[in-house]
Amino acid sequence: MLHFLNPSYIALWIATWGYLGIAVFVFVGNLGVPVPEETVVLAAGFLAGRDILDPRLVFAVALGSAISGDCFGYLIGRTGGQRLLEQLAMRFKYVARRHRRFKQFFAAHGNKTVFFARFVPGLRFMAGPMAGAASMGFWRFLGWNVSGATVWCGAMVTLGYLVGDEWEKVAH
Repeated sequence: MLHFLNPSYIALWIATWGYLGIAVFVFVGNLGVPVPEETVVLAAGFLAGRDILDPRLVFAVALGSAISGDCFGYLIGRTGGQRLLEQLAMRFKYVARRHRRFKQFFAAHGNKTVFFARFVPGLRFMAGPMAGAASMGFWRFLGWNVSGATVWCGAMVTLGYLVGDEWEKVAH
């Protein structure tokens, strides 16, 4: 495993950077950069369980960052992101497969896709841009985005908080 993706390293990084580190990592992950934000939020929940971070603040920061990152992704998709996604799909096979599958899923299931994509690694970072590129109405997108982010952040922080010393095994 790459050194910076090691759960122990991520926990140390979060303990050092605190809430700002959580915010940046989750925002960037939801903006469209494929990063392991699940591990970051799990680690933050773990640190909250150790009284290093405040669990309510961890939840609030993760939630705000997830929602705003997805909203910026939506804006990118709405303002020409479809062209960018197609160019990335032509260059990278991984993105091409995900883009094709996600497009089919989005066409078939519409609004619920924004909610459920949050729980599928590899699809989460494409939900906002795809919704924007598909010309989904912003308020409808925002409702599903907030709902999905609330459930996802709550689950990840709680899991990290409760799992305690076993979180490294869960993260792997």
